[in-house]
Amino acid sequence: QVQLVESGGGLVQAGGSLRLSCTASGRTYGDYAIGWFRQVPGKEREGVACISTVTDSDGQTYYSDSVKGRFTISSDHTKKTAYLQMISLKAEDTAVYYCAGSNLGCSFSQYSMSDWGKGSLVTVSL
Repeated sequence: QVQLVESGGGLVQAGGSLRLSCTASGRTYGDYAIGWFRQVPGKEREGVACISTVTDSDGQTYYSDSVKGRFTISSDHTKKTAYLQMISLKAEDTAVYYCAGSNLGCSFSQYSMSDWGKGSLVTVSL
C-alpha cells in the first residue's frame, strides 16, 4: 500500500507560478512513477506530467501538449517526492491537481495509475 501526500496549490494571478509536491510513503517496489493529473467539473481527469521514477535518480519525464514548456516535473529520490513547477499560469490551468503513482510506469490514463493523492486546488485569476 502506497500513500501519496500532496502539498502546494492555492490562488495565483495569471502569469504567476506555483509548485506542487507529492511524497510517496509505504511499499514502493522498484521504479515508482508519479504523474500529475488535473480535473475541472464535468470533465475527465487529464494527465499533464509524469516522471518515470521517484525511487531512482534517472527518471524520464513526459508532458501533455497543454503544459509543455510551462510545467516541469522533477523528483528527489531521497525523499520519494515529485515536484510540479508551474510557470506562466493561465486561467485555463485552474483545476484540482492530483498526483498519482504506479509501479507500471508513466501513463496519462487515470485508469492506469494505482495510487492517488487527495488533490490540491489551483486557481489562476485573471
